[in-house]
Amino acid sequence: MSEKKAFFESMDGSKLKIGIAVSRWNEAITSLLLQSCRQALLDSGLDEDNIMEQKVPGSYELVFAAKYLIEAKAVDAVVAIGCLIKGETPHFEYLAGAVSKGIMDLNIQCRKPVIFGVLTCLNEEQARTRSSGENNHGYDWGKSAVEMALLVGDC
Repeated sequence: MSEKKAFFESMDGSKLKIGIAVSRWNEAITSLLLQSCRQALLDSGLDEDNIMEQKVPGSYELVFAAKYLIEAKAVDAVVAIGCLIKGETPHFEYLAGAVSKGIMDLNIQCRKPVIFGVLTCLNEEQARTRSSGENNHGYDWGKSAVEMALLVGDC
């Protein structure tokens, strides 16, 4: 696994409202990603009351939940958190493609940042590695949401 980490400058997210759509599928993984993402938002100055969380059954439903958070909860950005682990059928490829395209489309259509926080792993070991300790991607996704929301606010 690559040792590269994203670098984030100090950001003040105290005036932001951020949504997190999180899949319950592979919850042992997504719960760790969610916890780390929330910590990044709090570390960026967000008030706990300005973090809107919406749980959904699986990664496919993340797109709908993200749009709901944008439209109904008026968030400044959304982090869509899920975990897809390749199995023996092509189902993994269908879901990964549909979810990534759906999230990309939301970024363009809604003009609000929707961060792609879906692990697409070949096995459970890869998922565990990317959701634990210093390698937990959830923190970077939270910081990305703050940075992108502030970018939109500057436009």
